[in-house]
Amino acid sequence: MESTKTAMEAFEKLEKVGEGTYGKVYRARERATGRIIALKKTKLHEDDEGVPPTTLREISILRMLSRDPHVVKLLDVKQGVNKDGKTVLYLVFEYMETDLKKFIRSFRQTGENIQPNVVKCLMYQLCKGVAFCHAHGVLHRDLKPHNLLMDKNTLILKIADLGLARAFTLPIKKYTHEILTLWYRAPEVLLGATHYSTAVDMWSVGCIFAELVTKTALFAGDSELQQLLHIFRLLGTPNEEMWPGVSKLKDWHEYPQWKPKPVSTCVPNLDEDGLNLLSQMLEYEPSKRISAKKAMEHPYFDDLDKTHL
Repeated sequence: MESTKTAMEAFEKLEKVGEGTYGKVYRARERATGRIIALKKTKLHEDDEGVPPTTLREISILRMLSRDPHVVKLLDVKQGVNKDGKTVLYLVFEYMETDLKKFIRSFRQTGENIQPNVVKCLMYQLCKGVAFCHAHGVLHRDLKPHNLLMDKNTLILKIADLGLARAFTLPIKKYTHEILTLWYRAPEVLLGATHYSTAVDMWSVGCIFAELVTKTALFAGDSELQQLLHIFRLLGTPNEEMWPGVSKLKDWHEYPQWKPKPVSTCVPNLDEDGLNLLSQMLEYEPSKRISAKKAMEHPYFDDLDKTHL
C-alpha cells in the first residue's frame, strides 16, 4: 500500500460518479497508462493500528471474488492520510460505463421492452456471479439494479458493492437487517429473521428478473410493512402451511389475508420457463428457494449461447 500522495499522483480525478454508503466514488484516469478506473475513497474508523482487520478482511475477500468475470475487479488498494490526519483507503476498481438501473430506465423512457434474449443473457451472468460469491461463502445482501454494473455494448454484467458482504462463517452471525434496499429485500429479513442464508440474495435476483421484463420494480414498498403487503398481495399471505416457522419470526403480526396469484399476473410478457424460474426464486420458504447454481441449470437458459459468458 502506498501513501495518498502517490495515490493522488497516480490518478487524475475526472468526476464524482457516486456516493456510496462507504464514501465517494470517482471516475479517474490512471496517469501511467491512461486507462479509466473507478476510485472509491473510504474513510476508516480510526484505530491506533491504522487499517482495521475487518477492512483488511473485506479487501482480501474482494480480491478473491475479483477473480470471477461477473464481479467488478478490484485492481489495487492505496492507503493514505487526509487533511485531518485520518487514514483513507483508495480502492481502485475497473470502470464500467453504466448500471442496470440506468439501463432499465433508458428502455422505460423509449417505451421499448428489453429483448427476451438480452434479459436471459443478463440474468445468466447475474446467477453466475452470485453462484461464485455463494460458493466462496459470501452473501451480497444488497443486490439491486443500481449495483449491477454493465457495459451496454457487450452486455457484460458485473456485481459491485460487495462492501457489505461479510463472509458468513458458520454459525451465521446475527445481521442487522437495516442494510438492504427495501424493494429487493427478502420476506424473512422483513419479518426480522436474524439467521439468514444465501436465499436472501436469490429473492433479490428474482425481483431484478421481473424488473428486467416489465421495466418496473416488482414490489415497490416505501416502508417495511408496505413492502410485505406488496409481496403478500401477489404471493398470498404466508402461513405455517406455506412456510413452516413463519409465525415464529420476530416481527410477525396478523396480516390481511390474500390468496396467492400466479406470478404471470405481474410479469405477463415472460415465457413459461421464465415464469417457472421466477416462481422458484420467489419461494417464501428460504430453504425451498432455488440456488444460484441450480438456477443456471434451469431450462430457461437452455437456448442461451453461454460460450462467452
